[in-house]
This record gives sequence, C-alpha cells and structure tokens, in this order.
Amino acid sequence: MANRDIRKTLLSFATIVVVLLVIAFILRNIAVSWAPSRDQYPVQGISVDESHGEIIWHVAGATGVDFAYIRATEGAEKRDASFAANIKGAREAGIRYGAYHNYSLCRLATDQATIFVTTVPRGEYMLPPAVRLAFDNDCGDRPGRALVLSELNTFLNQIESHSGKPAVIEVSREFEEMYNISSGIDRTFWLEANFFPPDYATKPWVMWRASDMRRISGVDGPINWNVVRP
Repeated sequence: MANRDIRKTLLSFATIVVVLLVIAFILRNIAVSWAPSRDQYPVQGISVDESHGEIIWHVAGATGVDFAYIRATEGAEKRDASFAANIKGAREAGIRYGAYHNYSLCRLATDQATIFVTTVPRGEYMLPPAVRLAFDNDCGDRPGRALVLSELNTFLNQIESHSGKPAVIEVSREFEEMYNISSGIDRTFWLEANFFPPDYATKPWVMWRASDMRRISGVDGPINWNVVRP
C-alpha cells in the first residue's frame, strides 16, 4: 500500500514538472517573438553590438526593423569591433541607423567623447547619437550627482558638436533612481522595461526598449527591441 502511494506521489510530481516545463516553453516562445503593437507604435527597431556576430541586415530589415542603434564605443578605450560593418550593412539595407556609446563613471567625459567622435562618422542621414547610462559594466565608482551631471553635460556637448544633433539618453532604472538624470538634463530619453511601458523618469520617454529577449531572423541571439513614441 505504501509503495503504491509513493508511486502515485511520484507520478503526480512528474506530471506537475512536465506541465511546468510545457508552460515555461510556451512562455519563452511568446517572449522571444513578442513586440508591441504596430498600431500603437508604428516605428520599431533594434540596438546591437559586436556580441550579435555578423548581422544579415537585409533579412533583419524584412522582419520589420525600421531603425538600428549600433554600439560604437564604450568607456574611453573600447571601440566595437563590428561598428563599421554594421553601419555599412544597415545603410545598404535601407535601415536608418545611429551610433551609441556605453558611458563609464570611471573615465573622464572628455576621453569618452574623444573616442566616440573619432569612431563615429559625421553623417547628415544618421540618427542622433545616443549614450547609455547603466551599472552593467566593470566600473564600481559612484561619484556624486553634481559631478555626474557635470561630466555628462561635457560629454553630450562634445558629441553633439560633432554630430550637429541633440543626443538621446538611454538610462536604466537603477541609474535613474540613483542620479535622477531626467530632471537634471534636458534631452530626449530612452527608457528600458520588458513588456510594459516604463515610468521611472521625470520626463516622458520618447524611446522605449520594450524587450531584451526578442529574436529575429538575420541576427544571432536575443536583441534589444525598441519602439518610438508616436
């Protein structure tokens, strides 16, 4: 009798595990294919870097990529190895493109601006330059807000002088909560939140990274999928 009860318990447990795995599989498939409605957000695109390997841009464009932000630089030393190939591929595929920089709190703003402007060509048809503010690099420094705002303004002024266009600021929730960048700098903001529109800045977002899980044809691995507020 006891053995029969044990077998029933194990069978029930195995059934639950299988059901959970099936649910997880279904949810994953939904997540990797999900994007906000085109009726609500007609303009949608991606942000990519060298980790995505060789992108087949005309294939990506056929999946509904209207624009691409391509990483150019990070900190004061790193140039993205795929930047030149990616802007060439996006241009040839007829996809609007712009360059972005991963900002580091451990490096001087002037040094970071120098590597950006010497990497990114000045192009009339390029999208405004973008800078990403987040704590996901190797820098552990946390300077005061006044210094961060001062340095960031220096960086923005220099890259905007080079591009001739106002920059876009992509800021993570954690960075915004610590430094309140959106109330200290008057720029267009690009916020991040999977599946649900973000509301953590003091200014309305103009761009939203709606998913960092989506997969599309022409690009290896998950990508950041972005939408523009109409």
